[in-house]
Amino acid sequence: MNREHHYTVDVAWLGNRGTGTSGYRDYGRQSLVTAEGKHPLEASADRTFHGDADRWNPEELLLAALSECHMLSFLHVAVLHGVVVTDYTDAAEGVMEQEGNGGRFTSVTLHPVVTVTEPVDDELLATMHHEANQVCFIASSVNFPVHHDPRVLVTG
Repeated sequence: MNREHHYTVDVAWLGNRGTGTSGYRDYGRQSLVTAEGKHPLEASADRTFHGDADRWNPEELLLAALSECHMLSFLHVAVLHGVVVTDYTDAAEGVMEQEGNGGRFTSVTLHPVVTVTEPVDDELLATMHHEANQVCFIASSVNFPVHHDPRVLVTG
């Protein structure tokens, strides 16, 4: 059964310094991302592209979306396998290659550290991350590989 889900966000450019886009260096890259019922997210271009380093950039937002989607998918898979997870962190890394005026991500590597109550063998852990990757909507939507370099900690 196919079901459609619709999502909306609003993005407002805040970078008009009085002359709009009269020149490449004449405008700011600041924006505000909002969605109904949520706190606004201050965004900008990456500092490399004349943005503000203290704001989220689109590349970081893509990494965050992949990391969070994998985490939520992994937690679901853990329940299915009877594995009790008590903590989960990730330090996601992405590689983007610039080509002329464009570019694209070529890979992302997630580095999840999963804390569980009972030992989990490496094979089951790899299977769980693979299954999570398969059901993660964001990972299924990108055209570059999403790698996993997981660690597991046991608290019991």
